[in-house]
Amino acid sequence: MKNSCHWHSQSSEQAMSELDTSVSGLTGIEAEQRLGRYGPNKLSESARRNRLLQFFHHFHNILIYVLIGAALITTLLGHFVDTAVIIAVVIINAVIGFLQEGKAEKAMDAIRHMLALRATVIRDGQRLTVSAETLVPGDIVLVEAGDKIPADLRFFESHGLQVQESILTGESMPVDKNSNSTENNVSLGDRFCIGYCGTTVTSGQGRGVVVGTGANTEIGRISGLISNVQELNTPLVAQMAIFAKWLTLFILIISTLILLFGYFVLDYDFANLFMAAVGIAVAAIPEGLPAVLTITLAVGVQVMARRNVIVRRLPSIETLGSVSTICSDKTGTLTRNEMVVASLIVGDKQCVVQGNGYEPSGEITVNGQSVSIAEHPELNEVARVAVLCNDSELIEQEGAWSCLGDPMEAALLSFSNKVGVDACETREQWARTDVLPFDTRHKYMATLNHDHKSQAFIFIKGAPEVLIAMCQLQRCGTNDIQQIDTEYWQQQANFIASQGQRVLAFAARPVNSDQRRIDQIDPKDSLVFLGLAGFIDPPRTEAIAAISKCHHAGIDVKMITGDHALTAVTIGKQLGLKNSERVLTGTELDQIDDEELNSVVRETGIFARTSPEHKLRLVMALQSNGITVAMTGDGVNDAPALKRADVGIAMGKGGSEAAKEASEIVLADDNFASIVAAVREGRTVYDNIKKVINWTLPTNAGEALTIIIALMLGLSLPITPIQILWINMITAVTLGIALAFEPTQGSTMLRPPRPRQEALLNGNLIWHIVLVSSLFIAGVFSIFDYAISQGYSENYARTLAMNTLVVLEIFHLLFIRNMHTLSLTWKAVRGTRVVWISIFVVFVGQLLITYMPWFQTVFKTEAIEWSDGLLMMAIGAAVFCTIECEKQIRLRFLRKLI
Repeated sequence: MKNSCHWHSQSSEQAMSELDTSVSGLTGIEAEQRLGRYGPNKLSESARRNRLLQFFHHFHNILIYVLIGAALITTLLGHFVDTAVIIAVVIINAVIGFLQEGKAEKAMDAIRHMLALRATVIRDGQRLTVSAETLVPGDIVLVEAGDKIPADLRFFESHGLQVQESILTGESMPVDKNSNSTENNVSLGDRFCIGYCGTTVTSGQGRGVVVGTGANTEIGRISGLISNVQELNTPLVAQMAIFAKWLTLFILIISTLILLFGYFVLDYDFANLFMAAVGIAVAAIPEGLPAVLTITLAVGVQVMARRNVIVRRLPSIETLGSVSTICSDKTGTLTRNEMVVASLIVGDKQCVVQGNGYEPSGEITVNGQSVSIAEHPELNEVARVAVLCNDSELIEQEGAWSCLGDPMEAALLSFSNKVGVDACETREQWARTDVLPFDTRHKYMATLNHDHKSQAFIFIKGAPEVLIAMCQLQRCGTNDIQQIDTEYWQQQANFIASQGQRVLAFAARPVNSDQRRIDQIDPKDSLVFLGLAGFIDPPRTEAIAAISKCHHAGIDVKMITGDHALTAVTIGKQLGLKNSERVLTGTELDQIDDEELNSVVRETGIFARTSPEHKLRLVMALQSNGITVAMTGDGVNDAPALKRADVGIAMGKGGSEAAKEASEIVLADDNFASIVAAVREGRTVYDNIKKVINWTLPTNAGEALTIIIALMLGLSLPITPIQILWINMITAVTLGIALAFEPTQGSTMLRPPRPRQEALLNGNLIWHIVLVSSLFIAGVFSIFDYAISQGYSENYARTLAMNTLVVLEIFHLLFIRNMHTLSLTWKAVRGTRVVWISIFVVFVGQLLITYMPWFQTVFKTEAIEWSDGLLMMAIGAAVFCTIECEKQIRLRFLRKLI
């Protein structure tokens, strides 16, 4: 069957001829035969892997292999508690990954639920209601207000038909539909003779022939895009994978070299040497790191939830911290998805209408000065037409205003309240006698209304070019009616349109009180032109401030919308987008190859009239420039790009289920400003992860090097492998986790995003590992040698060395909390409550292992004298002062270079 994207360029007669059908519909037999040929009108489900295999797939990771190896080692050492902890970490990581698997399948499920359940068709010349799944190409389908279109239709008949297509095009206003064919290369939103599956009829009636079902519909095509989009790893996952590989290789090489050197060169006993090599591996492996990283991300989830940001995938929190470009849909994301009257022209006055969404309050100003309604009754006249020539309602629920009916008509009701015309009172005073509904053929709506004083008026609203041509007179002042200045009103209509606003005109004329019907408005009648109104879906106030914060944080914001270019530019300027004057439309994007697009995408601020493929292509073009991209959206048309982006962010209240399931993050309040809070928290999470790594690696390196140096020099081990395991366990689950709760730094949102390819193990970290591990080694060997020289037992000396290492890790924690600022301030020393709780827990744990008899037996420890305890504290303080001085010298040197 012909691709459904070309039916709009054919006449309805050609379409029905090609589909071998007619306005009387298919016969029941033909429909059954075609159902067997084309299949049911539903989206097919892709084959899915066995759930058990999916679960075990999450163990296929080199870092997991390292952890499993550590578990085996601890088992050989007989430290079964540590074995249980490590295995628990491995299983928890696998469970989290398993629960997050299948986002693409869920997104496709969400799209399947958008298909209509029932459809009204003509078969065998009779009107029938059938299951939407049984629709086939060639079926004649009838739709009316409130219906969800069940398949892609080529309309051949329409009466005031309007369809809400924002889920596909991003355009906030319903689209007028007709039977006229269009150019072949027009964008999706301009194919006015096509009704797309899953969209909703807001008004009117229509008939169309089915041209696409199931996977051949526009919704089906997007479903295919989602299933074919390749998801990217987050920067943290990618970096941790690389880090794990190098760490694994390094540990294996060092352990093997020590084993070989000790056995062949130093002639050590192989069994003892092997256990020492195992001890090196145990000391070097940061077995608590994955658990601490997971907890750090989980803390971020809780903080974000309090800010109305729901995280569906843990690593995406950290990815937010590296986002350098946010691609945002316009409608419902940057704007309110609520039409408002933004401007009004009556006579020679150009008024600006203020207010917030549908809320019926706001000022009307001229040249910045508030207009007195009492002095300008012509405003009342326009407001009266706005109320009476109107079929919509405004509804208030818990302080929030919403629309029941056409959004433009709801905006008119809000405007009338701002003028002071109460809709309920006016409608009671002026009873409607007859109505001429809006129709795309005559492009206006007219009502006949009578009041209680036997006055009758016809009130009209419609397309400005039509009403200007129909009117002979115009209102110019309070009671001043004169010949209409057609050229003036055409210029004013063009001026409003140039602001990216939709234009509506208003007119009225008195009639005899005995008139009870409107057949057709006679252009020769003495219609009085009253004015023009400009409508726009306004930007969210909070979005303007949020975009400004993004710019300060070095994050670019681009608008990608299915709406018209002029409207997008107007909104873009109001939002303060960079390069908002540079616009590319979907048609222009089709003419640009990938190489050219990669070069222009960074300098273009707005992309208009885009399709799902365009959005996906733009995200990929930005990523090809090494940019970490966040994509926001709410419609089905956004789902492929949301899935492909480094971070997909869906709207929770107004977003489609397909968009939510394709995303990593959902905004519960549909507020773009929440994204800024999420980015801030993402950067905080990454900062804390870096702190965890900067704290963990030097301590682990110090532990491993302590054993290595002792072996190479033929000395007794100052700390045994089982003592190292204890230290790793007690400090990782306390001191390491404390860093997950570190607050956001003041400069977090004032620095640019980190590069996507920034390595976890950089030059600064390597230097820090060398410096701190060297100081740790010096401190441990110094107190061990001191104890031996004093004639203490080897167990006592090792107890001192072990406790000294713990003290050093505590002081190192206090340093790491303030890696880039002075650590010796009251605020820095005070820290957070979690830090001091964790230090207290470690202190209690060390008291138990040092002084409790059972622990002394297991870990070969002895009670320490209080004077030696003071010596340990002095060594910890000395190391802290040394690295703090090094930091201050380094930071001042860097400032001079800058």
